[in-house]
Amino acid sequence: MFYELFVGLRYTRSRRRAQGRNRLVSFISLVSILGIALGVMTLIVVLSVMNGFQEELRDRTLGVASHIEVESVEGNGRVLNWQQVIEDARQHPEVTAAAPYINEQGMLTLGEAARGAQIRGILPEPESTVASFDKYMRVGSLDALQPGNFGIILGRDLARALGVRPGSKLTLIAPQGMVTPAAVMPRMRQFEVVGIFDAGMIQYDSALALIHLADAQALYRMNDAVSGVRLRLKDLFAAPSVSRELAEIITTPDLALRDWTHIHAAFFRAVALEKTMMALFLFLIVGVAAFNVVASLTMTVQEKAADIAILRTLGASPISIMTVFIIQGSIIGVVGLLAGLAGGLGIAFNLDVVIPALEHLFGTTLWDKNIYFISELPSKVLAGDVATILTVSFLLTLIAAIYPSWRASRVKPAEALRYE
Repeated sequence: MFYELFVGLRYTRSRRRAQGRNRLVSFISLVSILGIALGVMTLIVVLSVMNGFQEELRDRTLGVASHIEVESVEGNGRVLNWQQVIEDARQHPEVTAAAPYINEQGMLTLGEAARGAQIRGILPEPESTVASFDKYMRVGSLDALQPGNFGIILGRDLARALGVRPGSKLTLIAPQGMVTPAAVMPRMRQFEVVGIFDAGMIQYDSALALIHLADAQALYRMNDAVSGVRLRLKDLFAAPSVSRELAEIITTPDLALRDWTHIHAAFFRAVALEKTMMALFLFLIVGVAAFNVVASLTMTVQEKAADIAILRTLGASPISIMTVFIIQGSIIGVVGLLAGLAGGLGIAFNLDVVIPALEHLFGTTLWDKNIYFISELPSKVLAGDVATILTVSFLLTLIAAIYPSWRASRVKPAEALRYE
């Protein structure tokens, strides 16, 4: 194996002094290396950005939603004994926090402006333990919601659509009506805006309004009942198994447990599918570059036919000749992989510098935080992704080197040396 490695390295190094036809072989090899490097670099950067997006979206979604929701399976959707549900849920070691909530629909009006909204009744202190509203608050705080004061906190886009600011008074109209001798009148109550949050998720910022749990119970005539209980876990990825275990622990009947992987299943599956398809398409770039090795090694085999014949006459076996050119193709792949790895990691870890530099160079905006609601392009490099990229790319290069190497092992010494 020693001399095969020596000859393979010698053939690779000799291209630096290539002349005439040999320069074409060197150029094709250089293109192969650059193609592999570009493909690997692109894969690392794109998958790192998609990992960052996935984590950012998950954190923002679960910062407003919850890891597990416990709701009633009955038609009225009300949980009466919610204090017992919280007590039972806290017995599980993975549950770190629990908070009751009310989910209802309502119409918010101010003058001629009117918007439908999802009304969420909360208890400020427990809610801050299961959600991250505190870090999303732009004006005010959850503590401003006090029972009986009828304060309301709006998402940024919802507040902008209604034209309100802190201190503004708007009317909340509940769909449940009041029966009077004259007619069925809608239930309505005036609320004062005490805060505005910006979660960076359009479905929450444009449609979610928070009020105190007691105010929601009074407005929607729920007495002491709630819509459900939200739970936060130590490990959010353990939610499916924990929800199954909690179903055995919680003693209150007629309850259903839904974890975030089911509540937001379609969204996160779409993101995962997009990442998979993007990786597949980008691997084609590496594949095209890897199979340029076929052309490079095929021309090398023709160029070195006499050398191959001499090696055969000296006793080299066909397997040894094949190994020489596989090593040569592997060297091309390894050089391309290392260059792509260095470039990809360099860009992925420094996107906060690369993006502004490209924007300054081209005089355009590549990342508008007003559109994407994220101040900077997120990136998260996963060791598993990098290992998969390097492994698959190297295997593609190795497969591409097999055919020309096999052709080299089939060279007949007598025919190759006939005209030498």
